[in-house]
Amino acid sequence: MNSSSRIRLFSLLVLGLLMFCVPLKAQDKPLSGAIYIPMEPPFVVNYGGVGRLKYLKTEISLRVADVHTASAVRHHMPLLRNAIVMLFSRQEEDTINTQQGVEQLRQLARDELNALLESEGAPKGIVELYFNNLIIQ
Repeated sequence: MNSSSRIRLFSLLVLGLLMFCVPLKAQDKPLSGAIYIPMEPPFVVNYGGVGRLKYLKTEISLRVADVHTASAVRHHMPLLRNAIVMLFSRQEEDTINTQQGVEQLRQLARDELNALLESEGAPKGIVELYFNNLIIQ
C-alpha cells in the first residue's frame, strides 16, 4: 500500500465514523414530553361508613409536564400519598361503585395533588392521574 492509498483509506474511515457519530449526538438530547411517576407501593385503604369494612386497592401513576414537577412530586411523595389515602378513605360506597364515580374520584385526586404542590410552592404540573389497577371490595 502506498501513501496515497493509506490516506484515502484513512479518510474513508474518518468519514464513516463521522456518519455514525452525528445520529448519536442527535439522540443525546433529553426526551421531551410527559414523564410518568409511579406512586409506590400500591394503596390499600378502607372506606365507607359504619358496617362491614370495605377495601380499595389501587396502583397509581402520575403524568407530569416537566422535570421540575417530577422533582417536586418525588420530593413531596409522602405528603401526596397521605392526601390520596385520606381522600380515598372519605369515599362512600355509592360514589365509587360506578364508572362515573371512579372517574370523578380520579379527577378529584389529581386536582387535590396539584393544589398540595401549589401550596408547597412547587409547580402545579400533574397533567393526569392514572389507576393502573383498581380493586374495590
